[in-house]
Amino acid sequence: MNQHEVLSVEYGATYTDEAWDVLDRFEHWVATTPKAIAVEDGTNTCRYAELSGLADRIMQALADRIRPGQLVGVCLDRSVALVAAAVAVARLGAVYLPLGPRPGERRLAAVTDRLPVTCLIGTPELLPAGYADTAPQTLPIPGEQVVAGFAAAPARPAVPEGTFYTVLTSGSTGMPKAVAVGRSSFGTLQRWYAERTGSGPGDRHSLLIGVSFDPHVKELWAALTTGAALSVAPQAVRWDPVALTDWWRNAGVTLAILPTPLAELVLDRPWPDLPALRRLEIGGDRLRRWPATDVTAVVDNAYGPAEATVLTTVHTLTPADPDPGAGAPPIGRPLAGAVVCVTDDQGRLVTRGESGELCIGGSCLALGYLDAGLTAERFVPAPPGVRTDRVYRTGDRVLMRADGVLEFLARIDDQVKVSGVRIEPAEVEAAFEHHPQVRRVAVAAQRQPDDTVRLVAFVQPVPDEPWPDTRELLRKARDWLPEQAVPATVRLVDAFPLDANGKVDKAALLAALPSADLASTDAGPATVTEDVVLGLCRKLLDSNEIGPLDNFVAAGGTSLLAAQLLAALEDTFEVRLRAPELLRQPDLRHLAALVDTRCATRPLPAGA
Repeated sequence: MNQHEVLSVEYGATYTDEAWDVLDRFEHWVATTPKAIAVEDGTNTCRYAELSGLADRIMQALADRIRPGQLVGVCLDRSVALVAAAVAVARLGAVYLPLGPRPGERRLAAVTDRLPVTCLIGTPELLPAGYADTAPQTLPIPGEQVVAGFAAAPARPAVPEGTFYTVLTSGSTGMPKAVAVGRSSFGTLQRWYAERTGSGPGDRHSLLIGVSFDPHVKELWAALTTGAALSVAPQAVRWDPVALTDWWRNAGVTLAILPTPLAELVLDRPWPDLPALRRLEIGGDRLRRWPATDVTAVVDNAYGPAEATVLTTVHTLTPADPDPGAGAPPIGRPLAGAVVCVTDDQGRLVTRGESGELCIGGSCLALGYLDAGLTAERFVPAPPGVRTDRVYRTGDRVLMRADGVLEFLARIDDQVKVSGVRIEPAEVEAAFEHHPQVRRVAVAAQRQPDDTVRLVAFVQPVPDEPWPDTRELLRKARDWLPEQAVPATVRLVDAFPLDANGKVDKAALLAALPSADLASTDAGPATVTEDVVLGLCRKLLDSNEIGPLDNFVAAGGTSLLAAQLLAALEDTFEVRLRAPELLRQPDLRHLAALVDTRCATRPLPAGA
């Protein structure tokens, strides 16, 4: 290595005094500002003294059945009850396991089968048989009935000592992984966030993140550790950017956290008048766009896996940043207590400017998984030259710039092989996103009946503008990609389905494809009408390779060609279709069936 080359390692600030204890911080505000608002949920206002009293009553109801270190699953939605339950679990020294209000019967059964969950808190109908049959205890919570169900055989503590909460993350086997996060690392995160945002009495934090998603825990305690108030977001605002920003204004929210897909919807619109909101943190997925110059809040692009206590790096997106055309926003530098480094396939540090796997170390690391084998696999000794004992291998491919700022490139395990060539879906997505009419792209790999793989690009156009021509999108993308990486199919979509963690659900996108996209396109026409429609399309698109299972737009149909096809269909069959009807058809076979239907219902000529 050249002596002037700098290795890809960066260190966050180090606190020399003891880390915050989040429960102690909450108790401080209960004692000093008992009448300050702690939680606002619609018309229901709960002050710090009232929240403390409610949490104390819940704790007393559970004290005889729960021991320190035992897992308590909480199946409640964002509410005063949820916040009080979280405080009660912390006071018991137990481990908070947020599962959300609707975890699903099978998922809940899988969690309780695999993990030693001593207690489940939720509505009576949610409790699985093993917990519903052991005399559930009604908890002293106003409103909807909330009960605590207990495991038939009380579980012994099975989490690392010092665990404050546990969250579930998706696993490659299809079963969730349980991550144990310690009091110390969580306290460091909350101290860093308080110092960065200046949070204190009088502030209002949004409580919006889905309960089973680990940033929820950060969001909840960020207010309680600084004497601020939590404002519970109404369900209706969670995926409506206009309703969300209206709620921010009406609730006086000053500090907010948003999952990336929702944040992009907000940033796509003109920034509304939000005098109270001073800071917005975005995270959970790759951010594709920069805030416009009219955005008055400070916007942070944050990155971090659950295995590194929610957040690891952050980058402030300021008006001085480059033009959006310069590329996606970076994920920034490490926060206090974090160490980040970039390694090659052999686990060695790479020089700055080279891509590799992001590894995270330092006091921000979680304690591990509730699975010793999995912990040993992902939490490994630090590379030589890195001043920390162990690191977590994220599986994310990044690049560290000369200034120490990280740029996210792709998931390493998202790589797919097409015609023997390894392809990064993120690279294909970026190629399409260069187009000015494209807001966001998701590329998924679809396995064919012959066991080959083809790529499908799902393209979300820029809102309130004409939809781009898919043939042009493919032509432009080819300028950026090797031949094997060019998708076989392009689908235009209004929006993306999201999974429980707020990320684009590519499996759902593939599952929603019409059957035409799942079959071979070399099938012949099945009817006379289909044969005629196919002939018209082949002539207009100047391609004899088009089959009845091809989509008109994906095969290169433009708005002009669609108009010509509509005219040709009217001349041939004496039926008039509208352009939206044509464009909604998944393939030419469906289009021919629509023509047949219209022919059958066509009024007979007079005198017939």
